[in-house]
Amino acid sequence: MARAAVLGRLTWRLGTVIDLIDETARAKSLVLDVPDWPGHRAGQHVDVRLTADDGYQAQRSYSIASAPGDDTVVLTVELLEDGEVSPYLAGELRLGDQLELRGPVGGYFVWQESLGGPVLLIAGGSGVVPLRSIVRHHADVDSDVPLRLLYSSQSIDDVLYRDELDRLAASGDVDVRFTLTRAWPDGWQGYRGRIDGELLGEVAWPPAARPLVYICGPTAFVETAASALVELGHDAARIRTERFGATGGPS
Repeated sequence: MARAAVLGRLTWRLGTVIDLIDETARAKSLVLDVPDWPGHRAGQHVDVRLTADDGYQAQRSYSIASAPGDDTVVLTVELLEDGEVSPYLAGELRLGDQLELRGPVGGYFVWQESLGGPVLLIAGGSGVVPLRSIVRHHADVDSDVPLRLLYSSQSIDDVLYRDELDRLAASGDVDVRFTLTRAWPDGWQGYRGRIDGELLGEVAWPPAARPLVYICGPTAFVETAASALVELGHDAARIRTERFGATGGPS
């Protein structure tokens, strides 16, 4: 049975685009209907494969933005000008088009209520995508595990899921903290600058609380945040990381 389940997750299946949502000027969410979807855990990703008319294939991994209990599979794709796959997904894909998906993949960077907390989510740019799945799942199961999100973006216009995160924060489901690194709107009351040890010392629970930490973003961002937490006394075994770059990895 276990082998059959693994093989099922590794099977390529077709998802049909039923909605396209502009998240920012450079990022779009693809809402997919996948009839034989086996289900996923919050924080997992999928492989996406594109095949050209001449048979050439390109494959990339994308984190799942939707919660396990959602009826659709949502991928959020940020346009990379020199990318091979993202310009098509974020710019040319249309309603009714189909994508080949394989997954869900990954069992390390996931959260479910039984893992407890408190939970600290740290996102850099589009690294918020798998963390959004965790935030949504936390709300869906009406969890009372303390959950906090620290989200770093260049500007407020680059923040993904801003309206949803504001709504969840207002409802008390998650404590959301933003830091902007390049531009700040008039009257900005959030943090300014990159995530470092000083900011983490202010935002994170104390090491004695033993928070479970999930960090996702570009490699340098993830390494900086993880190292700073360890220097502050946090247990490295309680810090889970996922890195991505322009050429691949979940994003």
